[in-house]
Amino acid sequence: MDRVYLETKIEADDDGSVEGLAWKYAQPDRIGDMIAKGAFSGASLPLPMLFGHDQNDPIGTWDVAEDLSEGLHLKGRLLIDDVPRAREVRALVRSGAVRGISIGFRTKKAAPRPRGGRTISELELLEASLVTIPMHPGARVTSAKTAVRALSLAANLQRAAAQLAKKDT
Repeated sequence: MDRVYLETKIEADDDGSVEGLAWKYAQPDRIGDMIAKGAFSGASLPLPMLFGHDQNDPIGTWDVAEDLSEGLHLKGRLLIDDVPRAREVRALVRSGAVRGISIGFRTKKAAPRPRGGRTISELELLEASLVTIPMHPGARVTSAKTAVRALSLAANLQRAAAQLAKKDT
């Protein structure tokens, strides 16, 4: 199984919902591999959500895989009600310590790239993991709203209002 690490932006909602860009097209990963649009068309869902590609550490499922113009976009959920490790990972995502998505796949068809790496045109997507440091610099978690962020925003607004009030006096 090939493992590709992508830098991603991920967030985890209070209910465990997670979404992110798992592979960004038109940009190679750190070893020079690129995946062509359409290579993910045969993705079988639900897809296991692992932590750090550890097959013994499933933390949720990816239920939606969209092959968008930008790249492969995944939506899923951490099983926070049933898996204690999923709650830990949600906290790590919220803190920013875990912000990447990395895909595990089996290459079916690829061609070498002139300057190294491969262009993968057909693959079997096996899993997508939440990771600290992904291989692809464009992969990231894009959404996982939290009450903590809302409280932080409210605190920032209060500080700004206090600063404005000081200037008026």
